Amino acid sequence: MDLTADFHTHTPFSHGKNTVLENALAAKERGLSAVAITDHGFSHKCFALKAGKVEELKIQCRAAERETGVKVLVGMESNIRGVSGLCDLTEENYGDFDIFLAGIHVVIRYEHFSDRKIGWRNWARKKFGLRPSSSLVRETTRAYINAIEKNPIDILTHLNFQCEADVVEIAKCCRDRGTYLEISSKKQHLTDEQLAAVAATGVRFVINSDAHSASRVGDTALAEKQIARVGIPLSQIDNIEGRYPVFRFAEFKKRM
Repeated sequence: MDLTADFHTHTPFSHGKNTVLENALAAKERGLSAVAITDHGFSHKCFALKAGKVEELKIQCRAAERETGVKVLVGMESNIRGVSGLCDLTEENYGDFDIFLAGIHVVIRYEHFSDRKIGWRNWARKKFGLRPSSSLVRETTRAYINAIEKNPIDILTHLNFQCEADVVEIAKCCRDRGTYLEISSKKQHLTDEQLAAVAATGVRFVINSDAHSASRVGDTALAEKQIARVGIPLSQIDNIEGRYPVFRFAEFKKRM
């Protein structure tokens, strides 16, 4: 399987180990045409991309692109901050970014105190092997769907990471809104059965490394194994074999 582009990598702008240039050089070495630098959103309490560092990030991405010939996208892995679907990448910042990823994380500034349930309550149940309540699953599902419907998210990252939601309903929303679902090669977040059910909706996928070091940029090994087990058609994955996704964030910005 030949990866065209890796759209989920981290640098020291959040908690990655290697620089923008080092990630771009790794992408070039692996034959990728593009790599996205997608550090954590502004509301993360431990590993946030600082608003004051965005201009420096942009400069480094453009410089790395010139040096390597690899397209280096300025991105963010935005946090879903509450059941309303609020994300910490908002229209006032859209002009600074090329690609919009989003996912649920735990240690963030939530929109409301009650929204901590989609983070901390989910995390606690995963931690201790407890099944989430049906109401918690519904609220988590609503947070994902509201985020997809209210924001021009290109890629939904690591669905069900430290939480539990109705993945089929979320996949249908992604399909209808033009948001890609990530198949992560860092860690398996969906069971084989869940991934099969998600694929059956017709949603489009991308494979990403979620690399926190340059050595993992372009790594697809774990994702490839699950894709083969589940039998997902490779034609449903839009960043392999020379294909490149059509992202909704770029199209949205053209209409602004």
